[in-house]
Amino acid sequence: MDSDFLPSKITTALLSKATKNVSGVIDEVFLHTDDNEAVVVYDNGSLLSSVLAKAYHQALPKASYVDFDATEAEDILALLNGLEPRSLVILVQSTSFRLDAFRIRVELFKRKIKVIEHPHLSRMADDEVETYIDALAYDSDYFRGVGRGLKAKIDAASSGVIVSGGERLVYDTPFESAKMNIGDYSEMPNTGGQFPIGEVFTEGVDLTALNGRAKVYCFGDVNYRVNKPETPIILIIENGLVVDCENSTPAFDLILSNIRRDEEVVWVRELGFGLNRALSKTRFLGDTGSYERMCGVHVSLGRKHGMYGKPGFKRRDGIYHVDVFIDTDTVTLDDEVVFKNEAWIV
Repeated sequence: MDSDFLPSKITTALLSKATKNVSGVIDEVFLHTDDNEAVVVYDNGSLLSSVLAKAYHQALPKASYVDFDATEAEDILALLNGLEPRSLVILVQSTSFRLDAFRIRVELFKRKIKVIEHPHLSRMADDEVETYIDALAYDSDYFRGVGRGLKAKIDAASSGVIVSGGERLVYDTPFESAKMNIGDYSEMPNTGGQFPIGEVFTEGVDLTALNGRAKVYCFGDVNYRVNKPETPIILIIENGLVVDCENSTPAFDLILSNIRRDEEVVWVRELGFGLNRALSKTRFLGDTGSYERMCGVHVSLGRKHGMYGKPGFKRRDGIYHVDVFIDTDTVTLDDEVVFKNEAWIV
């Protein structure tokens, strides 16, 4: 890549912060050294992709750099196919790279290659670039300490309550064994995934044992972008299903109608506890998949949640997994408050 290329909107301070943060991920999460090869596949289709490409170039000067839009697909494939296990591949994508039937991350994981993926960067507005960069900062003690502590409490709990603006959503059920996205891949089959990171997620063992109301301040729309209604939406949930809502909007009505059209009812499945303190109810990212790491609570609407098998649910028959974000005051597991004042207490 052109190491001198620097869009005018990228300040020296921002680039310095981005370089520091991606270096932390490379060193602390992936334990990468120059003993193993690194390849960065990037584009310049958005301000954020340009920032990250430049930051990785400074953090990994010995890596190979490939401009996706200026390189033939067969040449990219040849480079990736020549990598040895434990190599590192970084994908900096304004949209999502496609190489015909070659599913890049999946195929690389099969060969024990580490992957850092930054997809859909063009969904972030220019004024969200610094927020995204901040969300890449890796605090090992925080992510691993809080993540493991929260998992332990989830796995031991027999019930839970989420309070949001006076509304109560009650899980009268134990939870599935929680999964962690905390930058520790030591006990996982693959090393890497989408960044930013920071989440512990689960769902009720009994999906029908979920009842109450939840105040939703934003949601992922049909274009996978974060939609913030002027007035929070109130979900009304009975026996694990969204049966009604208050203060809905046309964009949210479209979500519900699509799910009901294709899946008949609107199930509530994933219960996600985001850990990333750079993201909050006031610091947004436009891409839902990036913003879902925000420090707080989200749930998913729709049948799709392949991490957990359920009677009557085939792992691949769900179509929808729509994240909605709850304006959370507190989270209680059994009788212990684990979230309060916009922070996890573990």
